[in-house]
Amino acid sequence: MMNMNSVEVAKAAIRLAISTREEEKTIIEELEKSGIKSTAVDIGGDLINSIPKIIERALVASKKTGIIKDTHVHEGAVVGAAKEAISQVDSKALGLNFGGKLGIARCGEHLVVCLFISIGLLHLNDLAIAVGHRSIPIID
Repeated sequence: MMNMNSVEVAKAAIRLAISTREEEKTIIEELEKSGIKSTAVDIGGDLINSIPKIIERALVASKKTGIIKDTHVHEGAVVGAAKEAISQVDSKALGLNFGGKLGIARCGEHLVVCLFISIGLLHLNDLAIAVGHRSIPIID
């Protein structure tokens, strides 16, 4: 497995988060060839009530796709990175509805969760993007 730095893994997570569902499969396959495990998850709702759902979806998708193993340390890394990303956009989306996507990528010890959302306010939509990174030990 090629060992990439955190910036390259973050770029992969961002690409997935901003992709369409049609582009997603191709991107995941391309990233896999370069040694990056990745997935994407749709999210939405009102931010405060959706935080537990966002974290749960990130965890389930990460385990299901083999990005992380079912260990306390790996789960904590996903939760921490997801919460970090949420905290970067929460003031902008507080009390409003949003829809968007999580992009999750891992290569070696680097795990990145990217949150890309459209925030609804009447007929005006605002956009926000945030990235959380955690370093986790490689367990084979």
